[in-house]
Amino acid sequence: MTATTPTRTNAGTGTMLDTSREPGVHRVPLTRVYRFELVKVVSQWRTRLLLLVCWIVPGLFVAAVSQQSTLPTDTLFGRWMHATGWAGPLVMLGFAGIWALPLLTSVVAGDVFASEDRLGTWRHLLVAVRSPRRIFAAKALASLTVILLLVAGLAVSGTVGGLVTVGHRPLVGLDGRLLTAGDAAGRVALAWLCALAPTLALAAIGLLGSVVLGRSPMGLLLPALVALATQLAQMLPLPVAARLALPGYAFTAWNGLFTGPAQTGPLVIGVLVGLVWAVTATALAYLLLLRRDFTSLADDGPGRRAVTVGVLPLAGLLAVTVLAVQTATGATGSGIEQDKVQRSVAAAFAHLYRLQTEQLNRPDVTEAQLKTSATCDKGSTRADPEGPGNDWRCVVSWHLPGVEAVGTAVYQLDVTADGRFVADGDGPKEVNGYFLVRTPAGDAPNPLWQFDGTVELLPTTPKG
Repeated sequence: MTATTPTRTNAGTGTMLDTSREPGVHRVPLTRVYRFELVKVVSQWRTRLLLLVCWIVPGLFVAAVSQQSTLPTDTLFGRWMHATGWAGPLVMLGFAGIWALPLLTSVVAGDVFASEDRLGTWRHLLVAVRSPRRIFAAKALASLTVILLLVAGLAVSGTVGGLVTVGHRPLVGLDGRLLTAGDAAGRVALAWLCALAPTLALAAIGLLGSVVLGRSPMGLLLPALVALATQLAQMLPLPVAARLALPGYAFTAWNGLFTGPAQTGPLVIGVLVGLVWAVTATALAYLLLLRRDFTSLADDGPGRRAVTVGVLPLAGLLAVTVLAVQTATGATGSGIEQDKVQRSVAAAFAHLYRLQTEQLNRPDVTEAQLKTSATCDKGSTRADPEGPGNDWRCVVSWHLPGVEAVGTAVYQLDVTADGRFVADGDGPKEVNGYFLVRTPAGDAPNPLWQFDGTVELLPTTPKG
């Protein structure tokens, strides 16, 4: 891009003015600037390497793990990677929300403006384009394009690896219900789509850090640091309103898509909060770029004003969203209560019991016939049965048609602060005491030995 008219500056503030709107000045189209910025980003060796990794490595990883005898049972849906190819992309989504997506947004969005400071090319770019607004829009869109390509690579590669290795088979949900392969495919796609909201929030924070901190490496690390702080906060017993107001909560809330009925309330809130953070951080970055003094070579961003222009508005946004979520939902405490745990465990057990019945070629029963219930306590009898912890103990009871005796099974539960739990069978051995069960077709994993579930954190009304 070349220019024939120099850029004009404000004599009082030194900030760059948009001269493309003045008579006689040639206006550079946004599409042209966007293509130029996209080529700049993609031409970097690290961007090309990331694209290659995201489109190849997840598929190879899922295919390799799916063929191993030991599965990542501590990862959500990891225990089902032998059973269906749709478990692989969900395992990848859990990993991506914790590590991959924060790092990808840091590398791409966190450096898009800072690279101009390091190379000293701001004046050349402004003379060529003559519009700081158009430069910001082009850089933001170029970063967004690359990030979307990276996310698409993670999703598509993980899905292809799972389907090619294991196949297009039904998936067991977090309530023990068997989802058809088509239903599982739709929910997996929706889960990855919802994960874009917190990804955009981190990308916007990266743009803000790149503008505010200039050539400082802290701008490059800002999205990863925010994601790490969010993950640490998620591990704490925060009130429900504070948890749902975190910008990265949608990385966890997609779990609710795999229950029946789907727990869409927390997911919708998480997506909206992520989008609000994305819009706010992008707007802050835009305003700060327009106010910057590009005539001074020593000026590479707000510098010490980063706290007032970047941190304080986002801290205020967090406070406002916490108050808004609290008012809209009426949620209090941790959201993990005795009756919710009991309903979740009983529902998952009833569905998985039917799956085990099918494996053993026994007469089919319905959930209504089983009349499954659960009695759960936490810690000692003096402790209040609420909140996260690994000291939950549940006794599940059920009835079989034509049998007077009531069946019982014991489970030890580890409930995390985000509502996810792992139920570990503690007898009787005929029901949940062994990892494998003998079926007419040979040994198969026992679905009642261990199973994952989730507790709805928002207030619920039991159905009759």
